[in-house]
Amino acid sequence: MSAALVYAPDGDARVLFASRPGSYDTESLIEFLAELHAELGGEKVTLIWDGLTSHRSKAMRAFVASQRHWLVTERLPAYAPDLNPVELLWGNLKAGELAGLCVDTIGELESAAHGGIARIQSERQLALSFLRHTGLSL
Repeated sequence: MSAALVYAPDGDARVLFASRPGSYDTESLIEFLAELHAELGGEKVTLIWDGLTSHRSKAMRAFVASQRHWLVTERLPAYAPDLNPVELLWGNLKAGELAGLCVDTIGELESAAHGGIARIQSERQLALSFLRHTGLSL
């Protein structure tokens, strides 16, 4: 699963979410960023992310360099999940829809996660609170 919390200067917040079989790698994260770009209608984006290996790969650095007309990246310090608003999104999801969940298939887990993401998407103030909790500002 991959998610992005999107904050606009006007104070609006959106949650973008995707899931795929297997784990995310550089190629699939580049696809996610391309979808993000399309979803946001080509708006300029500053992406704040952690030090995941796929975020630092040679292919990702080349992709980001080729997208400078719309994409700027800023890296969080190492071991700083408290500064990453997406970690708060995952924590909220795990404490809500996924708490104590026992499923038989990945599909059931994905369905529950989608339900939680839909709840968070409908509560824009909740998404904004994830940003405020980090102490970061727009």
